[in-house]
Amino acid sequence: MTGHPCSPDPATALAPLLPSPLQEVADDRFARHGVTLLLKRDDLIHPQLIGNKWRKLVPHLRTAAGRPLLTFGGAYSNHLRATAAAGRLLGVPTIGVVRGHELADRPLNPSLARCAADGMRLHFVDRSMYRHKTDPAALAAVLRAADAEGAYVVPEGGSSPLAVRGCLDLGLELRGRADVVAIACGTGGTLAGLAAGLAPDQRTLGVPVLRGGFLEEEIRRLQDQAFGGPRGDWRLDDRFHCGGYARTTPELDAFAADFESRHGLPLERLYVAKLLYGLVALTSEGAFPHGATVAAVITGRPFEDAS
Repeated sequence: MTGHPCSPDPATALAPLLPSPLQEVADDRFARHGVTLLLKRDDLIHPQLIGNKWRKLVPHLRTAAGRPLLTFGGAYSNHLRATAAAGRLLGVPTIGVVRGHELADRPLNPSLARCAADGMRLHFVDRSMYRHKTDPAALAAVLRAADAEGAYVVPEGGSSPLAVRGCLDLGLELRGRADVVAIACGTGGTLAGLAAGLAPDQRTLGVPVLRGGFLEEEIRRLQDQAFGGPRGDWRLDDRFHCGGYARTTPELDAFAADFESRHGLPLERLYVAKLLYGLVALTSEGAFPHGATVAAVITGRPFEDAS
């Protein structure tokens, strides 16, 4: 497999909107507690490489320098879709290693169908192999089986020390703009970089969208690898995952529909809705002092709006 030795800088070729807009939202659920809500519209950076996917992928695209990209994800992975879109836009081959060997015999869901339409070659592996994908021997076996030896490997979700440093700019863009910056967390890479870029008097709040309580250790590990030690004032509140990744509840769906009606902003349910739902709950609990400004990072859009 060969790449493009004279590939242009993806940050230029993909024409992003940076810095992303910061918008104030008038919402009585915050205003009655003296809290100002801002939305950091990272969903507007690029129509197909949305939000933290842009910030985490571009450093990998630069390093790959036109080589084929191989990465990992589940059947509904936003990261797989973003990688496939980047490959199509830049003319770079992409391979997606998908968790769940049984999916190979089923019709592609809309998310994987979009990946395939963007030219991504899908390679399905069983869940045991997927769990061990970071083991060098297992990774080598995956590369051989996918006929992808020589490809540049992007970690699941794009999270790596390289991607964490790419997310530093998100914090720099928000320096001095809010007392608290809140973000939904999957693998923790975006929060690790965001927290490092904020000023010392700002704090970062992460809302995990997965169950398990493993993220704190992972974020510390990523910061240690990216920066040589801990950075920023951050914490996690894991009460708002609604049962785990890709799960919602009728209460969350009702909240999201109401927020969309109030503000005309379609809410992606798996990350963004959980973040804003958590912020409303925390505000009602008095977690933010009167006069505080809270910025929520909008990292994605509903799938049907991300075309």
